[in-house]
Amino acid sequence: MPTGIVLRVNPDAANVVDDAIAQARRAHEAGVRHVWLAQQFDIDAITLSALIGAAVPGLGVGTSVVPINPRHPLLVASAAQTAQAASHGRFSLGLGLGAHHPERQAFGTDWPKPVQRLREHLTVLRAIFDDGVVDYRGEQFSAAPQWPVHVGGGTPIPVYVAAMGPAALQVTGELADGTMPYLAGPRTVGEFIVPTISAAAEAAGRAQPRIIAMVPALVSDDATSARELAAERLEFYQSIPSYQKVIAREGVANVADLAAVGSAAQVRAQVQTYRDAGATDVVLSPLRAEPADLEALWAVTAEL
Repeated sequence: MPTGIVLRVNPDAANVVDDAIAQARRAHEAGVRHVWLAQQFDIDAITLSALIGAAVPGLGVGTSVVPINPRHPLLVASAAQTAQAASHGRFSLGLGLGAHHPERQAFGTDWPKPVQRLREHLTVLRAIFDDGVVDYRGEQFSAAPQWPVHVGGGTPIPVYVAAMGPAALQVTGELADGTMPYLAGPRTVGEFIVPTISAAAEAAGRAQPRIIAMVPALVSDDATSARELAAERLEFYQSIPSYQKVIAREGVANVADLAAVGSAAQVRAQVQTYRDAGATDVVLSPLRAEPADLEALWAVTAEL
């Protein structure tokens, strides 16, 4: 089963692109087969995926995740197809519905009806990726360009959505290739996410979706200290309503309980619980970006 890691980009590097490529190359040499890049307000994750994919042959690249709110699907489609061509067919597009407060603060606006927005965004992407043409007029997006929208040199682009709620999972099952939830534990994956998205995909006549569990992780011989660090780094998510629901569904006392921390053997054992629950892929997200920590996590990922 394929797995991967989230690449921790260093914003303080002398050249962030050179540093990310060098880090991705070292991870690949250590046995990692796929890296994922987060989108925030600094680097552009799709562009950096393209650069890494072109520079490190054989390494899969993807975004985890690009928020759809401030981005028109035509622009996302052109960037994603360019990244797919640059990486020679090894790019995966991970999308998210966005975080309400940070985006409102950054862009000075709100985006209503997030699930409807997701449906329309994916509808435009599906037309471009599947048919090479698009003529769509929706409530929140319109896309009817007279110029070409197809980029040659790539292969079909898998599209994943960081969907965790029932309505978002329904749309994702109908129009995307899978989901990539973060902090959704094994119980949530097995009892809720897998059956919900699988039923939606089957009803829409689509292939069985991939469930990519995104798991915060830290390899350490001091499991107690590692768990304390996890609690500190993940505390932010306990204030977000969508994550509050996931944490409550999992039945854990602290969000740190959803992190894979401890020795390499303990991390592997925790990853196995996601597999047993029905996750098709597990991606490990470093809780700490010290070189030794990253190398230890790469080694575990390679073994998986």
